[in-house]
Amino acid sequence: MKHIYLLRHGKAAGQEPEAPLTAQGQEDALQLVDFFMNKPIDLIYSSPYLRAVETILPFAKAASKKVVMDDRLRERVLSTVQLDDWMSKLEATYDDLELSFEGGESSSKAMSRGIGFIEEIWARPEESSIVVSHGALLSLIIKHYVPEFGFNEWKRMANPDIFHMKAGKEEIVIDHIGLSRE
Repeated sequence: MKHIYLLRHGKAAGQEPEAPLTAQGQEDALQLVDFFMNKPIDLIYSSPYLRAVETILPFAKAASKKVVMDDRLRERVLSTVQLDDWMSKLEATYDDLELSFEGGESSSKAMSRGIGFIEEIWARPEESSIVVSHGALLSLIIKHYVPEFGFNEWKRMANPDIFHMKAGKEEIVIDHIGLSRE
């Protein structure tokens, strides 16, 4: 059985690619060290955005693992122009996967980008990987395998959040794990 841990980045100080983690995000990144340390992780992939890399770097250092950045794991861009009602526009893109806004990427296009990456990981010989990305893209990857996963589930995702994908011979199962904050 193969395993992929889908990890949404920790709380960040902004949405731009160079936005760092907040103090809470840094604290949560340290908790991820404990979470992943006893798991047999072979590879770590991350969005190149700073908040994603900072989320997994403490574990990568503690486990002496390299973080491989891949642009396909960047966040999905809804639009390149300011949308006053962006939340309702985003919701509409979960109902109509082909809907796109000026300069933006449709859900279908973002999903294809993410799934293409996931399929490459399934084809690799390694058994267990971590994929660090962003809420919108991860929710679309999950939606591909669990069609009822949509806008409301995206809204409930935390920063950070963890989903565990297991692939057997003919089935992929996704479990929501989350991160305990005791």
